[in-house]
Amino acid sequence: MFEFRLSVLPPTDPLPTDADTTFFWHSKQSMPYFHANVGPRLAEYGLVKNRNVDFVRIAAAVLAADRSASRSGSLSRWNQRDISLTIDVLAASPWNGVKSDLERLLGFLTGDAWSLTFRREIGAPEQLGNAVIGAKRAVLLSGGADSATGALLSALELAGRGEKQVLVSSWASTNLRPLQTRVADEIERAAKGSTADHIKVRIARGRHAPSGAAYGKEDSTRSRSLLFIALGLAVASVEDLPLWLPENGYASINPPLSKSRRGSLSTKTTHPKFIADLKRVLEAVGAHHDVVNPYAAATKGEMFSLVSDAIGSATASAFLSSTSSCSHTGARSYGIGPDVACGVCFGCVLRKASFAASGLNDGTHYLTPANDKQRNWLEVKTVVPAMRDFLASPFGESDLSRLQIPADIPLADVARLVQRGREELGRLAL
Repeated sequence: MFEFRLSVLPPTDPLPTDADTTFFWHSKQSMPYFHANVGPRLAEYGLVKNRNVDFVRIAAAVLAADRSASRSGSLSRWNQRDISLTIDVLAASPWNGVKSDLERLLGFLTGDAWSLTFRREIGAPEQLGNAVIGAKRAVLLSGGADSATGALLSALELAGRGEKQVLVSSWASTNLRPLQTRVADEIERAAKGSTADHIKVRIARGRHAPSGAAYGKEDSTRSRSLLFIALGLAVASVEDLPLWLPENGYASINPPLSKSRRGSLSTKTTHPKFIADLKRVLEAVGAHHDVVNPYAAATKGEMFSLVSDAIGSATASAFLSSTSSCSHTGARSYGIGPDVACGVCFGCVLRKASFAASGLNDGTHYLTPANDKQRNWLEVKTVVPAMRDFLASPFGESDLSRLQIPADIPLADVARLVQRGREELGRLAL
């Protein structure tokens, strides 16, 4: 059993006995033990709904614990971790009422057994701001191609009505922030007349506890996007805005490449079951929960075609090429820079297929290995053999039934979506 705690109070002197397994998020300053550019009450964004403040704390604690509890094994042989987590929230009773539902939701997301405890703790006073004045929609912007597509098409739509949007980005890696800024600038250039505020949030535990002891290290972090969604909803809650979570429907449905990928290795944060269950939990506690994936019925190639139709093929090619879809960028120990994509992870393979399907030129800088170290690294990271096997095998009703699609989504529509996605991938020379 791994046991962790998120505290919104600073560490005491002497340190508490559980200091080495406690994440101290008590201010907007970056400490060696916790990095943040916003305080745990989120006051600088405006009057964020209390339950959305709580949800951000919960999501930040889950990610910190996820990163600190090491797994064993690989793929479907990963162990199921037992994680006990205590979280400071503004009010404990609403969350106690959905405790079991939230624990199951986290289990679906990460493949682990979660036990949550909520403790009432408000935190220090913070200066009140307002980050979403006049916005009509909030859009998550990760720096990836799908979120960039959603933000661009949203900007074009709103500009036609003289309305603005607010973009919400979350970053922990220093490579991400400049990418997100660059993509936001490209959206402003491509969507003439559009206006947007861009909120860039950093919330991440440091490498070492206040005592200097190292936190545990786990790289799988399937819960990462939960914090992204929580932050978007928190910002949107100030003005009761809808939140767009743009992701192509094929990746959201998440057909596994093989039986060994049916576990928590595959991301599930935009899966329709996860989104539906999350909205039910948030509604039950009174949190803002208006989140939608406007491209749930589209493949990535179809999304790329929408961009091409909206701004022209040359501009679309340059815009989409400026985004990043790679899971492994910035592998510095292998001499690979932050602007170089591996070309062999699922994100890169799907990206290549989508450029080809939409007839757009792919200007992405993919890695050409310069030495055996880089070649061996690519062999470890590649999904290409698994993708070949997946495309060579039929995808039938039994496979469809295992995708856990909510009952209100017609399986015939999902089958057609999966077929179109497989056809796009099948045209790629693998």
